Amino acid sequence: MKIAIMGGDGFVGWPTSLHLSNAGHEVHIIDNLSRRWIDTELGVQSLTPMDSIQERTRIWHAETGRKIRFHLIDLAKDYELLKNWLAEHRPDAIVHFAEQRAAPYSMKTDRHKNYTVNNNVNATHNLLNAMVELDLDAHLVHLGTMGVYGYSTVGAAIPEGYLPVGIKTMDGETASQEILYPSNPGSIYHMTKCLDQLLFQFYAKNDALRITDLHQGIVWGTHTDQTRRHPQLVNRFDYDGDYGTVLNRFLIQAAIGYPLTVHGSGGQTRAFIHIQDSVRCIEIALNNPPARGDRVEIFNQMTETHRVRDLAKLISSMTGAEIAWLPNPRKEAAENDLVVRNEKFLGLGLEPTTLKEGLLEEVVDVAKKFAYRVDRSRVPAVSAWTKDIAGKINRDPEGKSLKSVS
Repeated sequence: MKIAIMGGDGFVGWPTSLHLSNAGHEVHIIDNLSRRWIDTELGVQSLTPMDSIQERTRIWHAETGRKIRFHLIDLAKDYELLKNWLAEHRPDAIVHFAEQRAAPYSMKTDRHKNYTVNNNVNATHNLLNAMVELDLDAHLVHLGTMGVYGYSTVGAAIPEGYLPVGIKTMDGETASQEILYPSNPGSIYHMTKCLDQLLFQFYAKNDALRITDLHQGIVWGTHTDQTRRHPQLVNRFDYDGDYGTVLNRFLIQAAIGYPLTVHGSGGQTRAFIHIQDSVRCIEIALNNPPARGDRVEIFNQMTETHRVRDLAKLISSMTGAEIAWLPNPRKEAAENDLVVRNEKFLGLGLEPTTLKEGLLEEVVDVAKKFAYRVDRSRVPAVSAWTKDIAGKINRDPEGKSLKSVS
């Protein structure tokens, strides 16, 4: 297939681009490189040294003989440029990663909230709008989030996108219907993914676009089979309080002798997936498109769930790192259970990569190798969900004054 990967320079986009190129597809990366500018804004850099996208694709071609083409387009702002590109290339499939992906970043200030909404919602709508205008029957695969469901405890497994309900009719009977699982976003970022869902539902119903929405868990790990092929193909590794994902952050904190920062009780249960499984799931979704006129296909893209404090204890026992119990910058329940159904990917052949000590140690090794690139002052999570919470955040960069809140 000819595949356009929107946001292909990012944390999941880059290894996905390599994986699909390696499988023989013609891959085009569409990106505005905003994630690199955000690094500059935050005064932080990827733990792993990242070359320019041009150099990355050059190395891939030198190593494999396969070309990945890069096109600088801002999906949220350059509608005509995007439409013209799609008209010229008419890809068979589009993978949409082109959204600001960090919940803490989306909650930093009013400016960051506006940016996240404008970028994410406009990017999604511009893409859908252009596809309709061009009569482009490409399969759109979107990377969403488990966070659209929220993290409340309901005492039942979260289904894959749709919830069967009974509605009492005027004559007292019960009518059966399937609805989108009720959205319960926990941040501005998660809210934009909920808005994406509604856009997808409309365009699938109104214009018969073929859309797959992947509700992904928290990604951990850094390497895939393809990124291991050359040092300059390495994936980005975020460790800071805004973009670092919780398990990767624990692993680098352990590697540099920084306390493992558990916020609140650590009783938050989250869904997880390894980066290698993430790219495999995207390939599986691409190979199993819905038919034209079908409703949006929804997969829960995760392989396991864990409580944050249990992960901290696992990493602590493995590495000897101390655990610091800190005030929670997020507005969320102190404890929650999370049971998620993911039969669709398992039924299509996914063999999950679960938390194995060897893979965890691999991440620690990467962290130790590049520890000299760490700015310890960027490790704490300091973006607060509300002004009241902001006054309670612990901002000590070295952990010398970390105090327990339990």
